[in-house]
Amino acid sequence: MASSTSTVSGQQANEDKPVSNAGIALASLMTLFFMMGFITCLNDILIPYMKAIFQLNYAQANFINLCFFGAYFFMSIPSGMLINRIGYKKSMIVGFIVAAIGCFLFYPAAGSKIYGLFLAALFILASGITLLQVAGNPYVAALGSSSSSSARLTLTQAFNSVGTTIAPYFGSMLILSGLPKDVSVIENIDVSAVQKPYIWIGLLLVVIAAVLMLLKLPAIQHGSKQQSTIAKKAWQYPHLVLGAIGIFCYVGAEVAIGSHIVNYLQLPDVMSMQADEAGKYVSYYWGGAMVGRFIGSWLLSKFKPGNVLAINALIAFVLVMISILTSGTTAMWSLLAVGLFNSLMFATIFTLAVDGLGTQTDEGSGILCTAIVGGALIPFLYGITGDYFSLKTAYLLPALCYLYIIYYGLKGYKHS
Repeated sequence: MASSTSTVSGQQANEDKPVSNAGIALASLMTLFFMMGFITCLNDILIPYMKAIFQLNYAQANFINLCFFGAYFFMSIPSGMLINRIGYKKSMIVGFIVAAIGCFLFYPAAGSKIYGLFLAALFILASGITLLQVAGNPYVAALGSSSSSSARLTLTQAFNSVGTTIAPYFGSMLILSGLPKDVSVIENIDVSAVQKPYIWIGLLLVVIAAVLMLLKLPAIQHGSKQQSTIAKKAWQYPHLVLGAIGIFCYVGAEVAIGSHIVNYLQLPDVMSMQADEAGKYVSYYWGGAMVGRFIGSWLLSKFKPGNVLAINALIAFVLVMISILTSGTTAMWSLLAVGLFNSLMFATIFTLAVDGLGTQTDEGSGILCTAIVGGALIPFLYGITGDYFSLKTAYLLPALCYLYIIYYGLKGYKHS
């Protein structure tokens, strides 16, 4: 899953200087990124579950993505303000606690079988994840020299991908396996299938927060700037604005595809799978992203980032079109393979978009982080298209997103 990346002025102060306890801090942040990926990717399992339990159409089921990724839009700026006030470590602890509260609220939401309560719990959970993202990424970037920040960020994002790879398999066994074959009768559905996993996840988040509280992590200062003035200047960089659109499209396409793999594989003209079996195949999609991120730093060191981005987006576009135009195993594996070529897109778009911003880099990073709201809006539009036409037709929407990313990799990233 995409994770927002940011650089901070504190990094400039630490440029080319070792940071004490950096190894312990980086190991802690790898755990943080793993949990963020794991929790985020469980949405791909929640969507078919909620669609069944509440008899929703695809647009209504995508309120899950709308609430989860909408938190990035509404909570990113407040999260930055909180970080400025209490620092990175305390903000990460608060993020874990808020996310845990959201997990615990799944218990009464499932018991009452009220969709609105699920969405409220999910927004609270996502608010905690947003705070962890906004605090964790720049902290990673500032843990050493600026020359190696991309390598550290790629490594932590790879652990994020480990979480996204494991989560679908875990969720399929514990959540989707609880769906009866006849989902038309809501009383047949065991709500404990969603209650128990999130209670355990909430408890784990509390334990991680407690451990993080006891660890002595490097204190890295966040730069103080006149935020509104710099934000106005940051928007004047065309390659940053076009990059924000690229992030919007990338996250939207990635989430739209991943969130509907289960329902897609259930289609008669694709694989006619049961939900719990189809859910396990989601791991292949996110597993491709994991593999790609582990090898991505080598590719980006050998070739121009813009060309790498354009080629990956072109292959993703072709694979989506193949899936739309075929059936059976060809349609399934071509779509699952898109995950591999998604892997480098976020980090590459981000790097190209903030290049040359200088002192406006912080605010440019905030703009790009806000653009993650594409994960809320594009899947929702996908759901509407799926309701009116078909899931296959709806995949034209992420295909269009990849066409824009091709443009950005070839031309849009260039400075005017």
